[in-house]
Amino acid sequence: MAGTIAIGVDIGGTFTDFVLGADGARHTLKLLTTPHAPEQAMLAGIDQLLATHGIPAAAVTRIVHGTTLATNALIERKGARVGFLTTAGFRDTLEMGNESRYDQYDLLVDKPAPLVPRALRLPITERMAAGGTPLTPLDPASVEAAAATFRDAGVEAIAIGFLHAFSNPAHEQAAADILAQALPDIPVCLSADVSPEIREYERFSTVCANAYVRPLMQRYLSALDAALKARGVSAPLLLMQSNGGLCDVATAMRYPVRLLESGPAGGAIFAAGIARELGIDKALLLDIGGTTAKLCLIDDGRPHSARHLEVARIDRFKPGSGLPLRLPVVELCEIGAGGGSIARVDRLGRLLVGPRSAGAAPGPACYGNGGTSATVTDAHAVLGHLDPTRFADGVITLQPARAAAAIATDVATPLHMTTHDAAAGIVAIVTETMATAAREHAIEVGKGLAGRALIAIGGAAGLHAAAFARTLGLGDVIVPALAGVGSAVGFLRAPVAFEKSLSSYALVDTLDPTALRALLATLVADCRALVARAEPGEATITLSAQLRYRGQGHELTVPIPIAWLTDGPATTLRTAFETTYQTRFGRTVPGASVEILGWTVRAERPTPEPPTPPPASGPDTQGPATIVETGCTILIPAGHRASLLPGGHRRITP
Repeated sequence: MAGTIAIGVDIGGTFTDFVLGADGARHTLKLLTTPHAPEQAMLAGIDQLLATHGIPAAAVTRIVHGTTLATNALIERKGARVGFLTTAGFRDTLEMGNESRYDQYDLLVDKPAPLVPRALRLPITERMAAGGTPLTPLDPASVEAAAATFRDAGVEAIAIGFLHAFSNPAHEQAAADILAQALPDIPVCLSADVSPEIREYERFSTVCANAYVRPLMQRYLSALDAALKARGVSAPLLLMQSNGGLCDVATAMRYPVRLLESGPAGGAIFAAGIARELGIDKALLLDIGGTTAKLCLIDDGRPHSARHLEVARIDRFKPGSGLPLRLPVVELCEIGAGGGSIARVDRLGRLLVGPRSAGAAPGPACYGNGGTSATVTDAHAVLGHLDPTRFADGVITLQPARAAAAIATDVATPLHMTTHDAAAGIVAIVTETMATAAREHAIEVGKGLAGRALIAIGGAAGLHAAAFARTLGLGDVIVPALAGVGSAVGFLRAPVAFEKSLSSYALVDTLDPTALRALLATLVADCRALVARAEPGEATITLSAQLRYRGQGHELTVPIPIAWLTDGPATTLRTAFETTYQTRFGRTVPGASVEILGWTVRAERPTPEPPTPPPASGPDTQGPATIVETGCTILIPAGHRASLLPGGHRRITP
């Protein structure tokens, strides 16, 4: 990125991280997040960085931002008042879901309440066949009546989800036109635009979530963009999406649901870049911040991806207990195990850590900001792993005495042990919790952990990395330079990209390539246009299809050579599918028909890789020891050593 001045800003639950990239140099900053107004810490940090390094605001060429604002709005149910239009007879789809149970043995299991109350879920007279043929014409009068109801109810956003709209969006578009006339100031989201895929519950849930956070994100991003311009920053503001790509403000306002996992996605992009830089084929990312720990598998220099996400879980870390969303994401496993995770003793006398967190306010007891609960950070402070004057780049001066008092009260006294042993127990339990989650995640995605290198980022990851790797039997541990602000660094490495999926059913053996290629050409053009709006220039296109054997209930995402769009036989699709199927399941099903459920197109303008780092210099560090780096502390246990790699990265080996 030579010749550019770029700023990456990651607003997390505890800290807001900044990276200023100027002609190859990197400058970092950490500030405590301001939960009541997240933009305050962001603007203050940008002002401080520019002033410290003598850079005029007008010289900045790019600002890249990731935020948890939309995620928090969904979790805390602080979004907009939403109205939902749906096909008559499907009003209660959001309530019924898909009838799955995240706890099979709990007869009174709670389910997440829909984002839209039943009184504002209004049935519309219309019906589209699965193939896209109109069965019942849209009744404009029913849409006009719904508009009047929404006006009287004070609705702030509207979602439209009609049956089979992914095959033919005409009825949704016509309804949106009527609403635009009746309620011109109310944003309207169409399921055929936000998530044009099969499975109506997931599609309805996604478009409602998009509408739920859209007014909030429109206000936030508009105000933030205006505040930056008022400071003289004319550079574009780009937003990190959950799929690891960047988009412009207008696209982020249209699809705010795509920003939900923006921070962790930046960390995955950073770790994938480190894997490529060091020639690591298989890696596991461990990203530990103040609130959560994230895990991501990285193969061949790319993080694993998925086409679904779940948010606002009732049981925070139990799949199936939240709201399902259909959108492209970096595939992550999230655990309630961060530096601020609270330790406690339950009524059975067991020591538990997390998932509740002390957050940024009041924070761990050792912050001295009013927190009294014992946390993981307090445990490290008691064990002497943290330099009180250099924690988080000196943003906070730690108070170990407060940490010791909290651990004594909450853990040591109830368990009749010393404060030191209680602190060691907290650290051991949180490390084992993360290791167990890693094993389960690897099994779920059909991958092994053996032989993978561990790449540790985030403010707290360096403290646990060696023990975590030893527990799982991993290979080398890599703590990259600037690991403490890894997500923000990832923002500066991320490509401008947009990805869109479309359901379109066909059998491979009877496929009409001409009609399909025309459909995909439209999808390619849409993605190219959205990328060009954020950054002019030619984008690279990749193509994948959702395929399965006929009669199966779930599909595989299969990469398809882009040349197939121009001139490729249907046998190419079968070959690609069976190659993927063989890799995943160890066999194929001879003679079975293959069916297509949908397609995904990704347009991308990659960011240039950073220059090759100079050779390393510096002695090895033998454990036990701690190394205080920018934004993080690395713990080197006894029997381990840390060596310095090119680029300032640390490798920890037994």
